[in-house]
Amino acid sequence: MTSSLQTPSTGAKWAVAARIYIPALWLGLIIGISFIEAPLKFTAPGITIPLGLGIGRRVFFAMNMVEILFFIALLAGSLKHGAGKAWSWGVGLVGLMLLLKTAAIRPGLSARTDAVLAGNSDGGSLWHYAYIGVEFCLTLALVALLVMAAKRWIGITGR
Repeated sequence: MTSSLQTPSTGAKWAVAARIYIPALWLGLIIGISFIEAPLKFTAPGITIPLGLGIGRRVFFAMNMVEILFFIALLAGSLKHGAGKAWSWGVGLVGLMLLLKTAAIRPGLSARTDAVLAGNSDGGSLWHYAYIGVEFCLTLALVALLVMAAKRWIGITGR
């Protein structure tokens, strides 16, 4: 006779798999957009500042919507299938950074973009540095979640 501790249910396996896939996909999104596309966009021939800023607004809005969906999925999975203390703290930290990025920094970036497009601004912006800093911290938190989930997956599947 096997106990549920020895043989995890299919639902538990899917929950752990989702805990791997969601942070991995989210990391790919951040690396691909924030750390690769955004800086390179302005080096492409024919991309003007207004065009680049317009593209950036749309891309980052869409990215933030996907991130919110990823966070909701992480949170729902954690609530439904339980989570350890470290996982809960990690998910909470990810949520806090997402909230900071979406509710505090993006509005500042939007105002900055409006000023640049209106010709009322020159030079760099602290809002961009804040966004990059939060993205970097979010990346580290997602890597930590991914490592925790991978260890749990190995523990329950033996692979």
